[in-house]
Amino acid sequence: MQIQWAPYFYGMHKISFSRYSIFALLSVSSGFQACSSTPSGELSGGSWRGIIEVSGQEMPFNFTVSEQDGKQVVYLINGEEKILINEISHSQDSVRLQMHIFDAALIAKVDGDQLSGRWERKDQARPYRLPFTAEKGKTARFSENPAKPTLDVSGKWEVSFTNTKTGKTYPAIGEFVQKGNALSGTFLTNTGDYRYLQGEVDGNKLKLSAFNGAHAFLFSATGQEDGTLAGDFYLPQAEHETWTAKRNPNFQLAAAETLTYLKPGYDRLDFSFPDVNGKKVSLTDPQFKGKVVVAQIFGSWCPNCMDETKFLAPWYEKNKSRGVEVVGLGYEVSPEFDKAKARIEKMRDRLNVPYPLLVSGTKDKELVAQSLPALNHVLSFPTTIFIDKQGKVRKIHTGFSGPGTGKYYDEFVQEFNKTIDELVAEK
Repeated sequence: MQIQWAPYFYGMHKISFSRYSIFALLSVSSGFQACSSTPSGELSGGSWRGIIEVSGQEMPFNFTVSEQDGKQVVYLINGEEKILINEISHSQDSVRLQMHIFDAALIAKVDGDQLSGRWERKDQARPYRLPFTAEKGKTARFSENPAKPTLDVSGKWEVSFTNTKTGKTYPAIGEFVQKGNALSGTFLTNTGDYRYLQGEVDGNKLKLSAFNGAHAFLFSATGQEDGTLAGDFYLPQAEHETWTAKRNPNFQLAAAETLTYLKPGYDRLDFSFPDVNGKKVSLTDPQFKGKVVVAQIFGSWCPNCMDETKFLAPWYEKNKSRGVEVVGLGYEVSPEFDKAKARIEKMRDRLNVPYPLLVSGTKDKELVAQSLPALNHVLSFPTTIFIDKQGKVRKIHTGFSGPGTGKYYDEFVQEFNKTIDELVAEK
C-alpha cells in the first residue's frame, strides 16, 4: 500500500451535521455504557448499502448480514472480495462491528432498516472518526439508474496521482474491467496496490470505491475529449489527490527488486527482536541455520500485508519441509510491547499464521530503517527479503501485488516460487 500516508447522509437531505453527529454519538455512547441482559440492536438480515463521509464526499460500500454457526455475521463486499466480520456486539439499540484484524470499528444506532453512527480507526498516529450511515435493501454501489456509458475504460492505463497539499506526484497502473455500467479494477503503485475496487460508469464519468475495514477509498473521473481520464481520489483525514490517465498497454512501474537494497559493505540482514512471548529471535538461531529464509516486513494495520500474509501462511505449511523458513518482522503503531503484541497476535490467529512473528518496533519508516541498518531504506509495507542458506540476502521485493490485481498477483506468485526453487537448489 502506498504510504502517503455540506454534510451528506444517505436518505437524508440538508440535515445539520453538527447536531446530527452529536446526537448519533451520544446515542451510541450511552448505549454502550448500559448493559442489557437481552442484547438488542440486532441487524436485519440481507443486503445493505453503507456511506462513510470521506473528505466531504459520500463513499459508498456494500455489505450483507446473515447467520453463520448460529451467530450473526457481516460480509464487506468489494467486487469479488468478501471480508468476514464476525465480532459483533450489541447494547440497547446500538451495534458495534469490529473490523476483523484491524483496530477499527463501525459503531451505529440501529433504527429498523437504518444505521447512523461512525467509523473509527485507532491504529493510526492520528486516530479518527468519520460519519457512517447505512440502509437495508440497497444493492447498487453508486447509482440506482446510471446513464448509458459513453466510454469504455476496460484495459491498462498509465496513471499519475498528485497530492493536492504537497504537490508530489507518483505513477501508477490502472487496470479496469467494464461490463456495461459495472466497473471493477485497481491501481498498482511502486509500493503496493489499492486492492479490490468496485463501481460504475455513468455516462462519461466513472466512480470506484473500496472499504475493507481499515481503508476507505473513493475515486472518480471524467472522460476527456482526447480519450484521457481526469479525476479525484479522496481519502480520510481530508486527504485529496487528483489523477490523470491515458491508455498505455506497455507502461511499466519500477521493478520491485530495485527499490530497496543493501547498503555497500553489507551482504546479510542482522536483527534481534522479541517474538510475541518475549523470546529474542535472530537469523543466527538454529532454526534458520542452513535454510532458505523469507523475512517479511509487515504491520497488522496494513491491508497489503494482510494479503501477503494470506499467501505466505499456507505457502509455508506446504513448503517448510523443503528447508525453508519464514519470519515476520512486525512494526506496529504503539511502541508498547504488550499493545503491539496484542495486534500481532490477533493477525496471527485470524490468518492462521504458522511462522514466528516478531515485535520489531513502530511503523515510522525512518525508525524501521534504523532497526535494520543494512537496508538503504524501507519504502513500503510489506517488504519481502529472500535469504540464502549461507545467510546472505539475495533479493528484496518492495510492496505486494495482491489478488485484487489479477495477473500481477499471478506473476508475483510465479516469481516468488522461482526464487525459492533456485535458492533451495543451491548447495
